[in-house]
Amino acid sequence: METLHTAFWTIIGAILILKIFKSQKLNIFKGIFTMGILLGSISMLSAQSKYDFDVKIVGKGTPIIMIPGFSSSGDVWNETAEHLKNNYECHILTLPGFAGVKPVAGDFLPKMRDEIITYTKEKHLKNPIIMGHSLGGFLSASIASTEPQLFKKVIIVDGVPFYPALQNPAITEEQAKQFINKDASVKQFTSMTDEQLKAFSEKGAAALVTNPEKAKLVASWEMKSDRTTLGTAFYEMMTTDLRGDLTKIICPVLVLGSNYGTLEQSRTMLSEQYKNVKNLTLQIADAKHFIMYDNPQWFYDNLDKFLKN
Repeated sequence: METLHTAFWTIIGAILILKIFKSQKLNIFKGIFTMGILLGSISMLSAQSKYDFDVKIVGKGTPIIMIPGFSSSGDVWNETAEHLKNNYECHILTLPGFAGVKPVAGDFLPKMRDEIITYTKEKHLKNPIIMGHSLGGFLSASIASTEPQLFKKVIIVDGVPFYPALQNPAITEEQAKQFINKDASVKQFTSMTDEQLKAFSEKGAAALVTNPEKAKLVASWEMKSDRTTLGTAFYEMMTTDLRGDLTKIICPVLVLGSNYGTLEQSRTMLSEQYKNVKNLTLQIADAKHFIMYDNPQWFYDNLDKFLKN
């Protein structure tokens, strides 16, 4: 389908260019040069519009796909990419509907899972690594269990395969859906005034990151996010249980958890969540949810150790 789409626009572009040649009586050599430029531009625009997420590529080396969390911009990975760029090619995503990126309609998480898999294959990334924070970690687990052969390593930064199970490990998807409704989840965000969303975002960010300036930045991303996307993504993440699928992951997995009260409590809860992962390294940070902001040196040390092993 994508090939047909590209071919369609290439043909349309060629027809338009030929009409320009005829109307302007352009020199044939100038015409060929112009056609090359315009067809190249059309091809580039087609490639850019292929994926619903934004992508920024930083560095050279082993490719790492970096997925931000709920409502976050890919800029959350800026410092991490700076740390990695000499040895790794960082493909930094910002998901549609988050932090000002154009939203998409319909199911959110399944579409993002499939698009990131397609992106990895079509870019012919060699021995890629996937890393996600929060919702991005959830997506990383989903992607690695859907395509077990695709990635060399998986890194999950304070994300879990089933959020309701943090409180009740025995809960099922159907039981979770009794407590949360998609329409109500969307309405929670769409019914807020801008001032209400600002207060909601700032209060939430303050609980997730210690540095006030970083908290303000995190809140600003949520305020720029599409309200329907926020509600849809939240509902899907709260009602999708990936724990059984984790048995399909064959590559090494690093899970970096934050402090959920005590470090031991965090270890117990995350060990339960990830007990189906065959090759698991679990480390707990004395930090809030945005570990890369709260405890960057600890984060880099554990990241480097896992990547080099």
